[in-house]
Amino acid sequence: MISIKKDDKVKVIAGKDKGKIGKVVKVIRKDNRILVENVNMIKRHTRPSAKNRQGGIVSAEAPIHVSNIVLMCNKCIKPVRIKMQNLENEKKVRVCRKCNEIIDK
Repeated sequence: MISIKKDDKVKVIAGKDKGKIGKVVKVIRKDNRILVENVNMIKRHTRPSAKNRQGGIVSAEAPIHVSNIVLMCNKCIKPVRIKMQNLENEKKVRVCRKCNEIIDK
C-alpha cells in the first residue's frame, strides 16, 4: 500500500537526486512509482511533428520508486514515517509519528 498522495511534500532518500525535496505530481500505483516535481529529470530527443513543430531536446520528470522517497511533515519540517489513525467520525487519517500532527488535508 502506498501511503503517499498527490500534492504531498516528499524527500528523496536514495539515488542521484538524494536530498531533494519536491511535490508529488502523480502516483502510479500499479508500478509502485511516483512522479515528483523537478526530481529525476531526463532529456528526450523529439522529432518535429504536428503536435511539436520545433522538435529538439525536451526535459521531463521520470517516475521514481516509492521506496526511494519519504513523506515530509509540515509541522516539524522533517522526513517522517506515518501511522493511520481513526477519528471520531470513522474517517482514517495519516498522522506524523514524531509530532502527532494530522497530515491529510
